[in-house]
Amino acid sequence: MSDLTFNKIAGGVLLTGLVIFGLREASSIVFAKPEVEKAGYEIAVQEEGAEGGAAAVEVLPDWNAVLTPANVAAGEAVAAKCVACHKFDAGNANGTGPGLWDVVGRKPAGHAGFNYSTAMKDFAGKTPVWDYDHLYEFLKAPGKYVSGTNMTFVGLKKSEDRVAIIAYMHSLGSTLPVPPPRPVAAPAPAE
Repeated sequence: MSDLTFNKIAGGVLLTGLVIFGLREASSIVFAKPEVEKAGYEIAVQEEGAEGGAAAVEVLPDWNAVLTPANVAAGEAVAAKCVACHKFDAGNANGTGPGLWDVVGRKPAGHAGFNYSTAMKDFAGKTPVWDYDHLYEFLKAPGKYVSGTNMTFVGLKKSEDRVAIIAYMHSLGSTLPVPPPRPVAAPAPAE
């Protein structure tokens, strides 16, 4: 092989390497990735409310009236959204989230063997048990009710879904008694 042929081949290899390196550097300059503070995507959820006014005040349900067999069956269907992270069987094993057998009436952050977030441990210090009202509010928006929780689920927006899943969880080994019926509120006086 002559010196000229070797020079042509070496020059071609060198030029190819320079083009590849140059394109890689140019694309990293053009498509530079900014550093992010927190990994993930923020999902903005618009609160439903009256036409341009404040959101309507939600009244807690009368638990004595809504913990029915029909709601237990509906709650089992709603719980399908939760089985990716939680287990509902009597074995009460932990998954990505804690086991939810007998959760109604249990101390928050009290499932053995699960590593709860600091926010949930702080919440447990202020809340003696997971009662119906606390579960109802937590399931509405977990991240807002216990700010800093590791539970990334956005929540159940429909009141009937929250009532149904609480009725289902109550049927799973709960020892918390059903509260007595709430008295009917007196109608507002007519003017």
